[in-house]
Amino acid sequence: MVSAAAALYPVDIKHVRPGPVRHAFDYRSYLWLVDVDDLPRLPRGLGWLATFDPADHVGDPSAPLSANVRRYLAENGIEIGRGRILMLANARIAGYVFNPLSVFWCHSESGGLAAVIAEVHNTYGQRHRYLLGTDERGRAETDKEFYVSPFYPVEGRYRMSLPEPDERLAVSIAMHHGDGPPFIASMRGARRAATLGAVLGLSLRHPLSTLAISARIRKQGITLWLKGLRPFPRPAHPSGSASAGPRAMETQRMSNPYPVRVHGIDAERWPDVAAVPRRPIHGAVAGALFRAAVRMLPLRVVGPNGHEIGRGGKDAPVLRVPRPNDFYGRVGSSGLIGFGEAYMAGDWEASDSAELPMALTVLARRMDKLVPKPLQKLRRVFLLRQPSADDNTVSGSKRNIGRHYDLSNDLFALFLDKSLSYSSALFDQDPAMDPDDLRAAAADEDLTVAQHRKIDRLLDECEVGPGSTVLEIGTGWGELSIRAAQRGAKVTTITISIEQAELARQRAHEAGVAERIDIKLQDYRETTGKYDAVISVEMIEAVGVAHWPTYFATLDRLVRPGGKVGLQAILMPDDRMRASRDTYTWIRKYIFPGGQIMSTEAIREALAVHTTLVETSTLGFGTHYAETLRRWRAEFEDRAGDVDQLGFDETFRKMWSLYLAYSEAGFRAGYLDVAQFTFAKPSTSAGGSWTQAAAEQTGQVGR
Repeated sequence: MVSAAAALYPVDIKHVRPGPVRHAFDYRSYLWLVDVDDLPRLPRGLGWLATFDPADHVGDPSAPLSANVRRYLAENGIEIGRGRILMLANARIAGYVFNPLSVFWCHSESGGLAAVIAEVHNTYGQRHRYLLGTDERGRAETDKEFYVSPFYPVEGRYRMSLPEPDERLAVSIAMHHGDGPPFIASMRGARRAATLGAVLGLSLRHPLSTLAISARIRKQGITLWLKGLRPFPRPAHPSGSASAGPRAMETQRMSNPYPVRVHGIDAERWPDVAAVPRRPIHGAVAGALFRAAVRMLPLRVVGPNGHEIGRGGKDAPVLRVPRPNDFYGRVGSSGLIGFGEAYMAGDWEASDSAELPMALTVLARRMDKLVPKPLQKLRRVFLLRQPSADDNTVSGSKRNIGRHYDLSNDLFALFLDKSLSYSSALFDQDPAMDPDDLRAAAADEDLTVAQHRKIDRLLDECEVGPGSTVLEIGTGWGELSIRAAQRGAKVTTITISIEQAELARQRAHEAGVAERIDIKLQDYRETTGKYDAVISVEMIEAVGVAHWPTYFATLDRLVRPGGKVGLQAILMPDDRMRASRDTYTWIRKYIFPGGQIMSTEAIREALAVHTTLVETSTLGFGTHYAETLRRWRAEFEDRAGDVDQLGFDETFRKMWSLYLAYSEAGFRAGYLDVAQFTFAKPSTSAGGSWTQAAAEQTGQVGR
């Protein structure tokens, strides 16, 4: 370790200037989070890669940085004693540093946050401190007092979002000037331990990063000047100045927060959607590939001037692209992440909501042909890798699950059926849909009845009945546990979603089976005991590649000899799974962080290598999932007003509409599938080898 108290954050930095000339740019770099009382020191000979000098910040350059910060706080009536001070900043590299923004989170000796200092630097070598009192979400506002960009005057007001970093960093500043939309700057990244290897790797990936940042900012200034903007005169400003003291702390605390909007998008909530990456070459390449692909597809794509491309006839699904340059720029910058963010931003849309899954189905059926094969081989070079912060460790899983399932029980209740089953139903007849025609997808059966058929089949396969002991991994909202308990089983069900657990307990009580169901807030890795049946419905998707061996070994450990395991899993083709499993996708970024869909081959490989379990039956029913998703999305769209009432904005609604349609298209096109697997654990009590016992369990002896 370079320092046990330090961390590194590879970051995406975005700037959006709305006017009078609209301009945006983004770049990648990395930042340090350090304890100012325990600054990192690299081994001898490597110190030039990262040093921290008090002279690079406001205060006495001959005094320690920690002393300067504490002195400044004390001068403003804030005493923190030996409280911890964390600083987010660039390190000095090869004798040079430039910190557009340094942030200090200052804690009292009891551990509470006493104050936040935002230290702003300009390219003229000047610095200014803002002493802030932040709300519970890390937000504050203050008058602008410092000349930063030559294309803005000193006057204005900042709204800052500065939550203390943990596994993720999410910092943003909105600068308001006049009545127009604000200038937005944001930094987002995932935490890495500050090991020597991490420092060397990031130094190679971003050589002389602080010099590069300074150069980029100057380059953007030249670009703005060439676009016709002219600089404001730079006033005199005392070096090392600071904003007002303790009284400013009170007036700066946010009351009645209001969203910062860029083209109708809350830029603080959705910074990556509000900011359009400006990478002309990437955008030009993406545009050429997209247009070439569309000309071969049964699709109609209509541009802002009414120009239409595609091989689709009058009945083909229609995509409208009102802002093609923004659309191509996003896709060229980050692939499918950009494709999804472009929909959230309104850069493309379906002609109506019913056509969205139809258009996506056309694309999904030809997924492997949309990008030329030589370019597909370069995906690992150009596409982002899944952040290490999303790894589904015990703590990481709680964080990831919370980001999806703890959104709101009321939200899920709006579009799910009465059983609150958030997994594929099993209809009495195969929907047997036409992949290109949504009208052929409808099934007549009530969705709750179909959900119960799915649950009952798993319970039957696992021989759950009176006296059975059942473990459910992934409670959902409790329907499977309730139906198992109604059969006379004793059920233990585990979840790491607080909101789901609360509602599941309530539903079990209302169903009159609460005494037969034990609902635990517990990770599957922490679960003990032996059960007649272990059942898990569409929870494996949240396990993550690195933890598949542990998950399957846990199934084997928890089921008694002679018992059964029932698993319902979403599947994808093995070659696509292996090609994409390390890629950071739109679904992983916005819907299921850390998730990964398995293939049938991967399940069977894990079963053979990590368990003694034997597969006894498999049922695939992917078209049933397409129908299930169609119904969910239709209900979600119909309840848009209720979604608003719950506090979710239009960007969120677009995100979830796309997620449901995107998933439906995958099943409709056959790119995704879903299956129920039943596994048996051989019994050792009968004697003989494991192979003999397994054969007995599967009924293969004597055939």
